Amino acid sequence: MYPPSRKDFISLTLSDSYNNGKHRRRRSCWRKWKQLSRLQRSVIFFLLALMLILGLLSYPSLTEQWTSTSDREDWLDLGGREVEAGPPGVRPVANPAVRKGPGFYEGPELGPPAVFPAALLPQVIERPQGPRGPFPQIAPVKLIKRGPPGLQRWNNSSDWTLRRDQPEQLPDRADEEEEQEKEKKIVRFWRGAMIEADQGTEPLPSAGERRDGGAVLAGMSTGAVAVQEVVDRQEAVREAFRHAWMGYKTYAWGHDELKPVSKTFGEWFGLGLTLVDALDTMWILGLKEEFAEARVWVEKDLSFSKSVDVNLFESTIRILGGLLSTYHLTADQLFLEKAIDIGSRLMPAFNTPSKIPYSDVNIGKGTAHPPRWTTDSTVAEVTSIQLEFRELSRLTQDPQYQDVVNEVMRLVHNLPGKKDGLVPMFINTNTGHFSHKGVFTLGARTDSYYEYLLKQWIQGGKTEDSLLEDYLHALEGVKKHLLRRSGPKKLTFVGELSQNRFNPKMDHLVCFLPGTLALGAHHGLPGDHMDLAQQLMETCHQMYVQMETGLSPEIAQFNLPPAADGPDINVKTPDRHNLLRPETVESLFYLHRFTKDPKYQDWGWDILQSFNKHTKVASGGYTSINNVRDPVNPGPRDKMESFFLGETLKYLYLLFSNDSDLLSLDKYVFNTEAHPLPIWPSPPK
Repeated sequence: MYPPSRKDFISLTLSDSYNNGKHRRRRSCWRKWKQLSRLQRSVIFFLLALMLILGLLSYPSLTEQWTSTSDREDWLDLGGREVEAGPPGVRPVANPAVRKGPGFYEGPELGPPAVFPAALLPQVIERPQGPRGPFPQIAPVKLIKRGPPGLQRWNNSSDWTLRRDQPEQLPDRADEEEEQEKEKKIVRFWRGAMIEADQGTEPLPSAGERRDGGAVLAGMSTGAVAVQEVVDRQEAVREAFRHAWMGYKTYAWGHDELKPVSKTFGEWFGLGLTLVDALDTMWILGLKEEFAEARVWVEKDLSFSKSVDVNLFESTIRILGGLLSTYHLTADQLFLEKAIDIGSRLMPAFNTPSKIPYSDVNIGKGTAHPPRWTTDSTVAEVTSIQLEFRELSRLTQDPQYQDVVNEVMRLVHNLPGKKDGLVPMFINTNTGHFSHKGVFTLGARTDSYYEYLLKQWIQGGKTEDSLLEDYLHALEGVKKHLLRRSGPKKLTFVGELSQNRFNPKMDHLVCFLPGTLALGAHHGLPGDHMDLAQQLMETCHQMYVQMETGLSPEIAQFNLPPAADGPDINVKTPDRHNLLRPETVESLFYLHRFTKDPKYQDWGWDILQSFNKHTKVASGGYTSINNVRDPVNPGPRDKMESFFLGETLKYLYLLFSNDSDLLSLDKYVFNTEAHPLPIWPSPPK
């Protein structure tokens, strides 16, 4: 080892001196700190902590100033003119569809994802030419809207396309002012919407505060920044569907039902019930991406060759009906093949002594049986499968499907035990006769019997007189035995009859009746049917607005005269739940379609907002609730029925359309699960 040089020696000496001095200073500081009193040390600690807190508090404001400056620079061209960015008050949003890479401007970061839907994104975002950072001479990127130019509405983000092949010059000042004037005119025809009730946004004004046939503006705040959202009502339904579908896809894909609160699923038949039930809804709403992924599941994973018991009625209206309607809308042979498969597997249910079908079928084994506790089926179950089986025969040219369901209607038509056209709730599969006689209702267990009398008559070209006869006779029985007015507001409602004793109880299910009455009047039945439909529609509306959540209970009790004050509607504690049912919005759709009265759209809009406020689950999906009278704690039941996607949202979407040719009611008849089937052409006379 070589001895240190003079330079090294000096360096080491200075280093040692420095280190020794540093250690002496440390010891000196420590002695001085130890000499301080406890109070003096506490004051010093307090001052240091206060300085740290003040520094942290000042950090966001500085960041905001830097960010706002940077953002403004990014959205200004070289001449200092801001890019047009859609409706006033709406901040430009970075479009995730913009490609990244050489030749593409990636755009500024604008903070967290916007809470408003794609409908609110700027109509045109243009990037001016010129040098900017590492991307010199970039051609302008223009986002183009698809659809009719007069629609003034954005679809989902998949409808955005990039066009870079035709660079355009920035408009001059006159063109810019002209565009601003057009923009002001467009805004008058939008209606505000709060889609995400869980985003902490301000509530929207009710439909009654402003009615303009489809648009209101609503101010909303996110944090400290207030923005105006503009969105049409049909887009709001699409957003609700997407949110529900997101939950189903994430937590229940391929299973029957979503449990959105626990983020899991429930099985009933194990046949992807929600997915199949929602197929035609996705098609009607134009959600082609969601439809495409659902179709893949149907093709690859939907199999009926499994040993599982299914309910004849539920599987017919949801699965068979859903497949048939999707086939008619898409002309995709896959859905017809699946419909034929499930239809043929349900046929063993009709192998009974009376030809009245059993309630349950094992589609894998080819066996059928009644419920374990009885030999009865409900009247609604055996008389609300006809539309689907009749259509299956027409498509396949195989009469067996239509023959078995027509035989059921022939038997019921001739049965004793009715009361002025009203039928009891149960029918025995061995004897073929009504059982548990003396109870008459238009609610659970008989509701869709009356609906299908009319709809079969319409489906068959209005040629089957016995069906029309039974329908008209039943309506006379309703007027004579079940129709009453409440006190004090004189709401017309349909109660129940039990052993000749009237019960002022009305199921939410009965709210199908206004729409059915209106449909009959549209097809030539007496005009007073429409009058009664409008009266009952008002009652169903009141079942919503008189509840604190704005949602109807499952069952309502009506006060009868001479009640002079107090509410018209009372709800028993066990009946306060809401299952996201469709019957009221279904009838609103029919009433609006035939009368064009915008109040029915407004009523439906209020219902949709109540669903968003009280039943929407932040992680995806909507849940039924336990208590419509408690807006603070409605009590989620952790279940999203398949009919919420198959019926409720579909009818809301159709309600908000002013196009009478969209699933024309002169061409289609809806089954009791809202699946449209074609009306048959009338035979030549």
